[in-house]
Amino acid sequence: MFNLANNLTLARVGAVPILVLLLYFPSRGACFAAMMVFIAAAVTDIMDGVVARRCNLVTNFGKFLDPLADKLLISAALIMLVQLGWVEAWVAVVIVGREIAVTGLRAMAVDHGVVIAADRYGKLKTVLQMVALCPLLLHYPVWGFDPAPLGQTLLYLALVLTLVSGVNYFYGFSKQAKWSDKAAR
Repeated sequence: MFNLANNLTLARVGAVPILVLLLYFPSRGACFAAMMVFIAAAVTDIMDGVVARRCNLVTNFGKFLDPLADKLLISAALIMLVQLGWVEAWVAVVIVGREIAVTGLRAMAVDHGVVIAADRYGKLKTVLQMVALCPLLLHYPVWGFDPAPLGQTLLYLALVLTLVSGVNYFYGFSKQAKWSDKAAR
């Protein structure tokens, strides 16, 4: 259970309280540090999958924890950015709500004997959310460049992809559930 791939995922979970603490008292330095912690945690998302596949370390624990760690990291960042007034609350509610809905859908799918794996839209959604959050976490201008407008634009694109991928998961599940219901008859 505690192999290298799962430890990388657990490190991503461990980054969440550090991120929250850094954003609790925002300053130029704290925001830069929060962005660096976030980037390091996001890199573990890439690394844990590569390590798990290459070293044959894929476990049920890792399959469960990896998407949960992504959701915790992104949700924590969004919630703190809302609290700071740097992201609109409705954007965070839609993104976090979609994550909860898809997690619930996956749990329901298990009851139907259907496994809902992450698809390319879901993976792209996660990457775009992580990329969008970096300039929003940085917040303060650097060498005359204001990262906030870039972050906002990327976050709105991530929001659209979040909704599209959520609809795709629900559509895919409904097709599979109908097929498995017919096969059971």
